Amino acid sequence: MNMPDPQAMASAWMSQMTDPSAWQAMFKAPALDASPVASLLKDAGATIPPQALETLRNDYLQKAAGLWQEFLSGKTPALADRRFAAPEWLSNPMSAFSAASYLLNAEFLTAMANAVEAGPRERQKIRFAVQQMVDAMSPANFLATNPEAQQKLIETKGESLTRGLSNMLSDMQKGRISLSDESAFEVGRNVATTPGQVVFENHLFQLIQYSPATPTVREVPLLMMPPCINKFYILDLQPENSVVRYAVEQGNTVFLVSWRNPDPSLGGTTWDDYVETGAIKAIEVTRAISGADKVNAFGFCVGGTIMSTALAVLAARGQQPAASLTLLTTLLDFEDTGVLEVFIDEAQVALREQALAKGGLMPGRDLATTFSSLRPNDLVWNYVQSNYLKGKEPPPFDLLYWNSDSTNLPGPMFCWYLRNTYLENSLKQPGKLTVAGSRVDLGAIDAPVFVYGSREDHIVPWKASYASMHLLNPGKAGANRFVLGASGHIAGVINPASKNKRSYWTNDPAPVAAPAKGKGKARARVEGEAAAGAAIAPAGQWLDGATEHAGSWWPEWAAFLAANGGKDVSAPKKPGNADYQPIEPAPGRYVKVRAD
Repeated sequence: MNMPDPQAMASAWMSQMTDPSAWQAMFKAPALDASPVASLLKDAGATIPPQALETLRNDYLQKAAGLWQEFLSGKTPALADRRFAAPEWLSNPMSAFSAASYLLNAEFLTAMANAVEAGPRERQKIRFAVQQMVDAMSPANFLATNPEAQQKLIETKGESLTRGLSNMLSDMQKGRISLSDESAFEVGRNVATTPGQVVFENHLFQLIQYSPATPTVREVPLLMMPPCINKFYILDLQPENSVVRYAVEQGNTVFLVSWRNPDPSLGGTTWDDYVETGAIKAIEVTRAISGADKVNAFGFCVGGTIMSTALAVLAARGQQPAASLTLLTTLLDFEDTGVLEVFIDEAQVALREQALAKGGLMPGRDLATTFSSLRPNDLVWNYVQSNYLKGKEPPPFDLLYWNSDSTNLPGPMFCWYLRNTYLENSLKQPGKLTVAGSRVDLGAIDAPVFVYGSREDHIVPWKASYASMHLLNPGKAGANRFVLGASGHIAGVINPASKNKRSYWTNDPAPVAAPAKGKGKARARVEGEAAAGAAIAPAGQWLDGATEHAGSWWPEWAAFLAANGGKDVSAPKKPGNADYQPIEPAPGRYVKVRAD
């Protein structure tokens, strides 16, 4: 089944607008009908039960008749959708009716998708595809049906349309929609500014050692592993919302991996390389420079998957270099991957393998498009309306600037990751995978773990984050701690303690459930469950007993690091050591290389 791509839809929209013979498309919003859903059902071999379809039709006709009667009587329909919250939508009866009709049609198409008889994965694909089309057809996306854009056109005497066309042409040259005023930021100038030095580099990453901010530090250093799927400075945006700066100010000696943005010379790099030449090498250098036997290991998103794999490989080699492990919005058990699973099945993975498994790059632009499609109204159509229809310039926003700073991935690494984790979920099964010459058993990692999940995360569902509790420290339920934060995959993590925003939940100690009958620990282990997987209560039970706290979860993490940081020692007077001399100031060269 072909999946609609909102960025491609927007690109087609942009391309059409530059063709004088097609300008009328800008002034006409296509009507919503059921034919796209019918096509999707045919492609997927799915059906809707006749009785369910008849019920949906009758409900639709009844609501449509009621909406028409409201329009004839001059009553303004309610518009419970923030896309139509501006007063221009309600002050114009035709616009209000257009928006209300759209919402009714969207409700009907969504209900059709939900009524489909198909397997869970196919149903999710159909729902996702329908939602993409529904969002694209919003009357807010077209000048003739967007009263806000029309009012702006009148007020500016046409200048808004001229500016909008200029913005659109500029974005077409860049090959992406502008989400932020990119001229307002520069890596190393006003983002990624925490002081430090690059103390090691190889062809895959640079290692940054940050300058201490306290006279004494804990003897166990903190090694931070960001995701390689985007730039590290999501953890070091501006001083007031920098996770790195906060960790330094808490008295930690902080090291951080800055992944290289792959070019064709890295097109043959594998997952094993990221683990051995990346994570394991970073652990080795951090220990050598700090003089500590262990590190407080940290991984964010896929960085957590890489770090956990590396620690399992080292455990298989008889080494336990982690004093603790922090995992933020990380998947180790890929049973529930949320909406991302619509992009991953045998056919799609095999297609990627055919193109990239033997070499090449997965373009960062394609990855960015995938993630934008998860929130098309926020990351695509909102900017089509604002930048092009209204001629506005996007305001400066550090997080969205980072979001547009894409990274490529080596094809072999990307294909291995897709198949062995998302598709086959093999990482959680002890001994099934061999990485860097060693059998991987996550349960062999001997370190207390701090697991964080975001409650509204659409990339790593929080219950999937919680699943790591079952895999790590089997038989030691008290060694793992789970904290649940409000908001999503990024905003939930980047929640500075100084802002006192949002909230988080704790439930300590984590509730314990009785083992399943007939399954001893050894058997559970063989079957790939957390050895004491039956000993840790399900995520729902954890949440039922959890306590909500106002503010940021960062202090909870800081306390965890302090508890595993060892004694206080004098802060290092200079970065590196005799073997690893400073190379250049943070943030280094690698992070400044753009994929586009």
